[in-house]
Order: sequence, then C-alpha cells, then structure tokens
Amino acid sequence: MRDRLSRLTRRLIPGAFLLLAACAGEHPQTMIEPVTEFGRIQTALWATVTWWTVGIMVVVFGALIFILFRFRERPDGPEPKPIYGSTKLEIAWTVIPALIILFIAVPTIQAIFATQVEAPEDAVVVEAIGHQWWWEFRYPDHGITTANEFYVPVDRPVALRLRSADVIHSFWIPRLGGKKDVNPVPRTPEGVDPLHQNQIVLSIDSAGEYLGQCAEFCGTSHAIMRMMAHAVEPAEFEAWVRDMQTSVEPSGEAAARGREIFLRSTCIACHAIEGTSAQGQLGPNLTHFGERFSIGAGLMDNTEENLAEWILHAPELKKGIFMPGAEVAAGGVAPTGLTREEAEAVAAYLIDLRRPAAGRLMDTGPGAAGAEPATGADGATGAPADTAARPGDTTAAPADSIPAAPAAPGPDPTDTTAQQR
Repeated sequence: MRDRLSRLTRRLIPGAFLLLAACAGEHPQTMIEPVTEFGRIQTALWATVTWWTVGIMVVVFGALIFILFRFRERPDGPEPKPIYGSTKLEIAWTVIPALIILFIAVPTIQAIFATQVEAPEDAVVVEAIGHQWWWEFRYPDHGITTANEFYVPVDRPVALRLRSADVIHSFWIPRLGGKKDVNPVPRTPEGVDPLHQNQIVLSIDSAGEYLGQCAEFCGTSHAIMRMMAHAVEPAEFEAWVRDMQTSVEPSGEAAARGREIFLRSTCIACHAIEGTSAQGQLGPNLTHFGERFSIGAGLMDNTEENLAEWILHAPELKKGIFMPGAEVAAGGVAPTGLTREEAEAVAAYLIDLRRPAAGRLMDTGPGAAGAEPATGADGATGAPADTAARPGDTTAAPADSIPAAPAAPGPDPTDTTAQQR
C-alpha cells in the first residue's frame, strides 16, 4: 500500500507543477480577466457552473472512495446485500440531478437575458464580416473599412454586427466576451436588416489591445484567422476616424515607385486604398496598412521583408487563400507576375501607409498638403488641425459629428460567388 501511494505521489507532483506553470505568465487571450460587463456576466456564469461541478465531483468521488474502502471484498467476508429495486435510491438519484440542473439553469437564463440587449442609439456600430481566412470591419456611420483589427472608444457602447461572406465562422475576443457564431447572410433588399445576423453589444472599460480569433473550424487556414481590437480613449478614436478618411502621399522614392506599381497591377481588382484608384472589395482594405499588427491575419509580423515574401508567395505561405502569388494562381486569379524588385517596392509603399503626418496629406483628403498636425493634450500628433476641431472650438469634435465618407461602390461583400473569384 505504501509503495502504491509513493508511486502515485511521484506521478502527481510533476503534473501539479506543470499545471501551475501553465497558469503563470501573461495570457493575452485569457477569458478570466474580462474588460466588459458582457464578459464579466459570462465569466461569473462560468465560475458558478465550475464550482457546482467541482462540488459534485467532490461528493461523487468522496462517496466512491468511501464505498471502495468500506465495502471492499474481504477474505471469508459475507455476500453483499443486493439493493436492486430500492425506491429511495431511485428517487434520490433522479431528484438530485434535476435540482442541480435547475440551480444551474436559473443563472444561465439570467445571463442570456442580460447579454441579449438592443444597442443604444449612441452606440458605435461595427460590422464584423468573416472571410476565409480574414476579418473585415466596417463602420457604416463613418464610411470606413479596415481588416483584421478595429478601433473602438472606451466607456461607450459598441454594437458588433456579425455576418459571414462564405461559411460559418465564430467571433471570439476572450477578454471582451464569449464566442458568437458568424453566419452566412443571403442577399437582402436595401434598408432591410439581413437575416441570420448575430450581434454583440458591449462597452470596454479599459484601454488596450485585445487579441482574438475565429473559434469555429472554417477550412484549411482556420487557425490563421486572428484579429485585434484596439480600445482607445474617445479623443483618440475620433482622431483615428479622421485619419482613416485621410490619404497620404508616399514619403520616399521606393514607396512612390511601389505605389505606381501597385496601381497598375492586378492588386487593385481586390484591394482598396483610400484616396487612390484602388477600390476593390474582394480582399482586405489596405488603408493605413502599415500600422497593422500582422500580415495574413496573424500569419507573420508586419515588416517590409515579410510583406515582400507574402506578395510573392502568399498561396504557399497560407494554404487555401484566394490571393495569387507572383508565379502561382489562387482563387481563380492568375499570378501577378511581379518581380522580386517590384514586390519589394510595393511592400515599401504599403508599409509606408500610416496615419497622416505633416506635409504628407494628399490634396484629395480632408486636409491640404503641408497642413499643421493637430496635437492633443498628451502631445501626440493626430489629424490635421483644420479637421481636428471646429472654428472657435478648442475641443475635438464628437464622434457622431464626424462626416461620414461615402462607401466605395463595389460588389456586395456577402455575395458568396464573388468571394470565390
């Protein structure tokens, strides 16, 4: 008996150390540190169910251990008394599980009603559209489209409207709240709310960057479908909106040449960049691409070298995607035919696409070239001064007063046939 306990102890101790090690360090996608009320309600429910489960486990295993030792077979022991057909036991193990389910059901139903609420009128509306294998984010009230990361203000309601352009995806940013399905949406008449569109209404109370991913297997590269939510102060969000509606000129010779190559290549059939002739809508919008945290929805860091490799070899780096490489076709689209030198120039141009700085605004943008940048209380440079505030007003314009830029015409993003081209 002592040898058995010794062997069991030697096996359990390393396992306990491994468990403790897994709980140490930083976990950017933890769900037990929510930053929204939406997430706290779900975490509280999860904790309630977990403690109920632990309690049941303790009782069941305690009873099992007691029975194993108390009624174990002994030499020359009497035959055990059969208890088959005991009405009391039958009632007990029917009523007790029913009561446990009832106790768990009550907080579950309360959590469902608490999280399924309508968005208030002042909510920031963000349309999250799942694609194989990247995320599109649209701001219909501001005419902004971006990809794989989005910005929202803290302490203000946000309405995330979820739909898919192809198959079923699942939107999950753990620190904001639990998963929700992103379903394919059939065509609907203009002005009519689409069917099968799920929604999450939340308000983030801590500024920061929050990682998430698709949580529903959706094809070959499902594991490489990450996203990031940026929760920022309201003034910074307003500046971001203005910046996203503003274009920039290339800042160097390599970027300028890359812009020329990009605009005469087949890239513009799928991609859009604010203020240029590139208005494609089948692929990710590349406005201010240089600020994004990754290439390929989390495949690799967003550096000029990685981006050049992506442009040249995208289908080989991320299996199943619809973006062609320089020599390999994909998604029914012919290879781009770009040389390495051309790809490096395009990469230099896309990395150069960052928020406007003094002297880099295009004449087509809200500000004129050479306009002085607006400086906030923290000294950060934001939008041009002529768009940062109204005449005579020393404060930035509220988000709902920012003029909405008209959305570029193009194919419906929910048209599944277009997505395959």
